[in-house]
Amino acid sequence: MRTPYVLLIDLICVIGFAFAGRGAHSEALGLGSVAATAWPFLIGAVVGWGVFRAWRKPLDLRTGALVMGATVVVGHLVRVLAGGSTHWSFILVSLIALTVLLVGWRLVAWTILHRRGVRV
Repeated sequence: MRTPYVLLIDLICVIGFAFAGRGAHSEALGLGSVAATAWPFLIGAVVGWGVFRAWRKPLDLRTGALVMGATVVVGHLVRVLAGGSTHWSFILVSLIALTVLLVGWRLVAWTILHRRGVRV
């Protein structure tokens, strides 16, 4: 799988996380509302990609875990620095949800590619 697609899938996962979170709290689901929730975490994902050089092994589960960690940590820091708030429960939920999304999709892709005999 080509690296730009892996990055795109990660960013879509982060947007999906924001969308699902807003939906779970019966908040507005319009583009602007979801973007307002997602942008700090999108920055976190991009920072993770850069810091951990995710393009070198984009489908590796460790890469997914590192990108997830950066997404959570940087995302919450940016959110607070931008005047928003966070809470330990939100940090925990984002940690779990983004692990499932950012590591989980890689696990599925790895399994499919492995079964097809593609070395990842």
